[in-house]
This record gives sequence, C-alpha cells and structure tokens, in this order.
Amino acid sequence: MTYIPKWDNIMKIANIEKIIHCYEKHSISKPAFLAWVAEAKNTKWKTTSDIKNRYSSADFLPGNRVVFNIKGKKYRLVVKINYRTSTIDVRFADTHAEYNKINAETV
Repeated sequence: MTYIPKWDNIMKIANIEKIIHCYEKHSISKPAFLAWVAEAKNTKWKTTSDIKNRYSSADFLPGNRVVFNIKGKKYRLVVKINYRTSTIDVRFADTHAEYNKINAETV
C-alpha cells in the first residue's frame, strides 16, 4: 500500500530562505526555527484561534500577519498567512533587536 499524504492538512511555506539565512547567521537559533518549520508544515491553520491555541505568545497584526517568538523572545518571525490557500509567507526572521528596527505591518 502506498502512503498518500493528506495535503489538505499541510501548510506550505514561502520564502523559507529568510529563516535559513537567520539560523545560518545565528546558529544557536537553528533548532528552534527548525522545530517551528516542522510544526508549521504539518498543521493546518484555518483561523487565528488555531495559532493562538498552540502559540499563546503570538501577536496578530493587520493583513493576516503573525509575529512568533522563537527561542523565548531572542528571535522574531513575522509571517503573512493565507488561510484559504494554506500558505505561510515568511516576511522577517532575525533577532529581537533587529525586529525592533522594522515595521512588522509592512515588512
């Protein structure tokens, strides 16, 4: 019997290179970012409540943007989510200090 994944239960991640760039620059963050990616790819977020139930510290911004704390509050990840197409678009991944220099609503 051939295993057929349930594609309707999987989120797609666009611009993952931004996460890779961050953990290559800050190697200590790699396990935390990889854990987030693995979990995000294997779930299906249909609403902000789905995210909030798992990530209580996530912040929600206009335009379906979500800010995740990675590795405590040392790193920040800003994504834009299209719930209809199950797509996560990575907009920013870096240290908390670098996050403070951007506008997460427009990045």
